Amino acid sequence: MNKTFADRVVQFNENLKYLGNLPDDFQVINPYLDNPETIIVMQKFYYKYYNDSNQRKFLIGINPSRHGAGVTGVPFTDTKRLENVCGIKMESAHTHEISSVFIYDMIAEYSGAEEFYRDIYINSPFPLAIVRKSKGSWINANYYDDKELFNDVKDFMIYSLKKHISLNLDTSEVFILGKKNAEFISKLNQEANLFEKMTVLEHPRYIQQYKSKEKDLYIDKYILALKNK
Repeated sequence: MNKTFADRVVQFNENLKYLGNLPDDFQVINPYLDNPETIIVMQKFYYKYYNDSNQRKFLIGINPSRHGAGVTGVPFTDTKRLENVCGIKMESAHTHEISSVFIYDMIAEYSGAEEFYRDIYINSPFPLAIVRKSKGSWINANYYDDKELFNDVKDFMIYSLKKHISLNLDTSEVFILGKKNAEFISKLNQEANLFEKMTVLEHPRYIQQYKSKEKDLYIDKYILALKNK
């Protein structure tokens, strides 16, 4: 029996483990190991929207936040959007994540979740949440915040990107969220030759924090780029 796109994503997520080195004061959060409900809601999401064999475009984030995919297992999706838009309720956690607000406002303009997810697959080169210790508490970190961290996770990121591509993604053009993210993915691309063309879009968190008055312009920019045939 041929595996669907959903089967492949679920299998990838269920087997996801990072066993490499990390610098002191950094940790990786794996929601699939930490919360049994994460696996359940992640499966529901992918079987709802990806249970086909369509090729999709690839939208690449940085790494999940501990309040978004670090809880739900679904990129750029906090528990509010998971329930209110996707109709999947999570009992064990309640999260609000700023990037998720922008992504789902954009998805609404795109024609809704069913159409968006039929065309687009979102994930990250480092598909697990990273946190760093700061003044005694743990805060979100990006894979590129620390040179040693990037060097430690680089091979795993190339491996992950190749795994994502093998799900059935269009590599002729990839869409990257965040300019700094794009600089690092460009390095990986030079080394591993993954994508033909890279299109860079402003990161949702940046838009929400600094450009919220121009949010509609950024939504239009995303949709123009993603719907470009």
